[in-house]
Amino acid sequence: MIDIHTHVGRIGQDKSDTLQVDELLSRMDEWGIEKAVLLPLGGSPEGGFFYHTNEQVLSLYRRHSDRIIPFCNIDPRFGGNAPTTDFKWLLAEYKELGVRGVGEITANLYIDDPMVINLFRQCGDAGLPVTFHLACKIGGVYGVADDLGLPRLEKVLKECPDTVFFGHAMSFWSEISADATDETRGGYPDGPVVAPGRLQHLLSEYPNLYGDLSAGSGFNAITRDPDYGVRFLEEFQDKLIFGTDLCHHNQNVPIVEFFLKLRSEGRISDAVYEKITRGNAVRLLGLDL
Repeated sequence: MIDIHTHVGRIGQDKSDTLQVDELLSRMDEWGIEKAVLLPLGGSPEGGFFYHTNEQVLSLYRRHSDRIIPFCNIDPRFGGNAPTTDFKWLLAEYKELGVRGVGEITANLYIDDPMVINLFRQCGDAGLPVTFHLACKIGGVYGVADDLGLPRLEKVLKECPDTVFFGHAMSFWSEISADATDETRGGYPDGPVVAPGRLQHLLSEYPNLYGDLSAGSGFNAITRDPDYGVRFLEEFQDKLIFGTDLCHHNQNVPIVEFFLKLRSEGRISDAVYEKITRGNAVRLLGLDL
C-alpha cells in the first residue's frame, strides 16, 4: 500500500497530540504501508498555528528515503501576492531535491482566484501534482473554496489541463451525492447516495482530477451508502487514491481495515484493490518501484 496523505508535527495547543516521524513509520509498518506521502503542515496562515516546513519534510525524506515521499507546500500569495508571480524556479529547486508534488494547499482563497490558477498552471508545467483541501466558504476555515456544485473547480480543471489534482476534504467528497446542500457540504453527510453527484461528473469528464480518499471525508463518502460505495470504487478505480491523513498521536484510521476487509470478503477484486491502494499512486507520482 502507498499512503497519499500524511503529516507529522505539532497541530494545536495540545503538545501530546503531536505525531512524530517514528510513530508514522511504526503505523505504516503496522498497516503494511510501503511508502507514504508526507505533506508539510501549514504553509498558509489559515493552515494552523504551527508549521512543519518544506525543509523539515525534506530532512525527514533524506533520513527515510525508502519510506517517505516528500511534497512541498506553496501559498499562491507567496512572492508578491500577485497573479503573475514566477514559481518556476522554486518548483524546479524543490523538484531537484526530490519533491514529487505540491500541497496540501490550504490558503483560503477561491480555487479559481487568478493567484491560485497561476500557481496551479506552473505546477502542471513542472510535472508536479497538486493536493488541495477544498473549503465551503471564505473566512473561518482553511482550504481553497468553491460553491455548491463545484463550478470553480471545473473552471480550474479546464484552465489547467496539464495539472494533476488530488481532491480532498469535506466540500469535495460531500458532492458524491446529488442532494448535497450548502448546509451539508461542509461536513459529513450521512444516508444513501440518492444519485451520482457533481463529483462523479468531474471525475468522468476531466482526466486531470483524482480523488484523495484520506481523512473522515473520503472514508465517509465511500461508507455512508455501503453498496453504492463499492460500486463507486469499481467505477472510478483508475481515479481514486488511498490515503489516511494520519496527523495525530494514536489516531484512529478506519479506512485501512475497511479496504483490507473489502478485499478479504471479495467485495472488490484484487485488481481494484491494487490500483486504489498502490498502482494509481505509483503511476501519478512517477515512482520507480
